Amino acid sequence: MFWYENDVKTLEATSKKINYKGSTIFYGSSTIRMWDSLSADLPDLDPVDLGFGGSTLAACVWFFDRIMQNYNPRKLVVYAGDNDLSDGRHPEELFIFFQQLAVVAKKRFGDLPCYFISLKPSISRFKIIDQYKYTNDLISKEIAAELPNWKFIDIFSAMLSPDGQPKKELYLEDGLHLSKQGYNLWKTIVGDKINADH
Repeated sequence: MFWYENDVKTLEATSKKINYKGSTIFYGSSTIRMWDSLSADLPDLDPVDLGFGGSTLAACVWFFDRIMQNYNPRKLVVYAGDNDLSDGRHPEELFIFFQQLAVVAKKRFGDLPCYFISLKPSISRFKIIDQYKYTNDLISKEIAAELPNWKFIDIFSAMLSPDGQPKKELYLEDGLHLSKQGYNLWKTIVGDKINADH
């Protein structure tokens, strides 16, 4: 986990400098970190971006308390996991990491409303798409059965064309990170899901 230290230290330092903490934390990998229009896209959520590049779901658990120590949010939104699968981890391992994340989030924040954004069907990682589907299925069922304060946000389906392939316009040239159109789609789906709970 040492390769995340610089990013984590930056997030720690930022949390100590700012007086206004935001009410909805967006936490996870570079898909969150690169959401530059987050505050403009979802102003009602008063978001703070705590994504760090290349992070895995395992890293999100490992660094959770360090990164969250100066925050007291009203909601938590998480996107992470596709880097774990790309690194060779199995869906069952991600499921365990997610369970651990739910535990550390409850320990720090109590029964805070939490949201897990499904893994996205990235073009560059489409060869392991079945692992993405299985991971999403495991986590969504766990949330439905065991975690009443968590909600699963399915962005996977909307990012596929009718032929079952990823919609190219939603991605940058690397086939992994989201384009402006991709974030526009996320803005709608994520915003609608969270606002529906109000």
